[in-house]
Amino acid sequence: MASILVVDDERSMRDFLKILLEKEGNDVVTAENGKAALDAIKKYEFDTVVTDIRMPGMTGIELLEKIKEDLPDLPVIMITAFASPDDAVLAMKNDAFDYISKPFNVDEIKSVIESATGKSRKTPQTVKPSESFPGIIGQSREMLRIFDMVKRVAPTPANVLIYGESGTGKELVAKAIHDHSKVADEAFVPITCSAIPEDLMESELFGHVKGSFTGAIHDKPGLFNEADNGTVFLDEIGELTPIIQTKLLRVLQEREIKPVGGTRIKQISIRIIAATNKILEEEIAAGRFREDLFYRLAVVPLRVPPLRERKGDVPLLVDHFLKKYSKLLDKEIQEISSYALEVLMNYDFPGNVRELENIIERGVALENSNIILPESLTLYGANKEDHETDQSSQAQPLFQTVASEEELYDMGIEHVLTNLEKRLIMHTLKKTDNSKMRAAELLQISFRSLRYKIKKYDIN
Repeated sequence: MASILVVDDERSMRDFLKILLEKEGNDVVTAENGKAALDAIKKYEFDTVVTDIRMPGMTGIELLEKIKEDLPDLPVIMITAFASPDDAVLAMKNDAFDYISKPFNVDEIKSVIESATGKSRKTPQTVKPSESFPGIIGQSREMLRIFDMVKRVAPTPANVLIYGESGTGKELVAKAIHDHSKVADEAFVPITCSAIPEDLMESELFGHVKGSFTGAIHDKPGLFNEADNGTVFLDEIGELTPIIQTKLLRVLQEREIKPVGGTRIKQISIRIIAATNKILEEEIAAGRFREDLFYRLAVVPLRVPPLRERKGDVPLLVDHFLKKYSKLLDKEIQEISSYALEVLMNYDFPGNVRELENIIERGVALENSNIILPESLTLYGANKEDHETDQSSQAQPLFQTVASEEELYDMGIEHVLTNLEKRLIMHTLKKTDNSKMRAAELLQISFRSLRYKIKKYDIN
């Protein structure tokens, strides 16, 4: 049983979540606003807080900030009916556990809360999921599912077929499966099928004997032989020719290989993990991939989500790559501006994690200050034009003269400055498409100060 605090100004939502979570055996306390929530936190010890973002008085983001000041390890889940990039970036920057938009799926929020309560109860000796899988950065619910699947399938000898777009980290997942398997101390042999010429593929995989073809001046064991008792990772499996597909099927069925030009058959014990960015079912329908081989490979199918489906991991990945390339390039850059981070949060990353890493490496190399600014980001793909248009607009003049010198003196300095400040804020909000976070950064004031001024000047 977990102890959960639910914060929402709508009574119907508080009651709904209370009933839902208590049915799962949890102890639920509700609060109608941020102040009541902080009072409850002083009285009780909670495993997780679930809070709405848009609330009168103290917002959910402000509540998150206050909670993290005193209880940095307490998981806070943000929910909202008005999803926006501003809220998502602020939530993740303030270390929210997750961010969910209303209306949400019941199973979804139950899964997120289960993950959060599990995280809050971990002992100090237990590592975070991503720390169990070197090289894989992520704490989104999508990645938590991947980690869980890896742990479940790794101890078994079942073959695994990993689906995913280019750049999502399929090889890292394959290596994680191997490292958590019973043959972790044996060889892990990665093979990129598209990188081996067709006429050399059979020799590279299964080996050859001396004199079997021109250039075969000595016996060669082959990559499958090197992986005996370990794991073979076949990346881009959809690129295999029909002949090699047939030979690979025999390896899977009989657990034996025969080198090119040889007569002796060798029994081998290997686990095969394959990966593809193609939809193999479509390849089967088109006659380009064997259906029987597909079923042998896909005993356990596993899909690695593209980065656009797990945007909550972007800040974590950015932080990781910043540290990595600041050290490699001997730079003192450990931070990214909130505006630059928002640009990344709004980008779809057609090249996925590999593209994000490239963007950050280039940004670190180009940046002259100690913080990554939007000007140092070079984005490719669907969002590039919007990004460039947004940045080029910064060069436009903010104001034109609207009063003579005499009129300005008649107004008085306080009135002039007040009107100037109001117009500057209105102009900046328009320029940033009403993004208060970006506007605050351009104006070089805090988000809280900007919000106060907007209210003061009654800016809609």
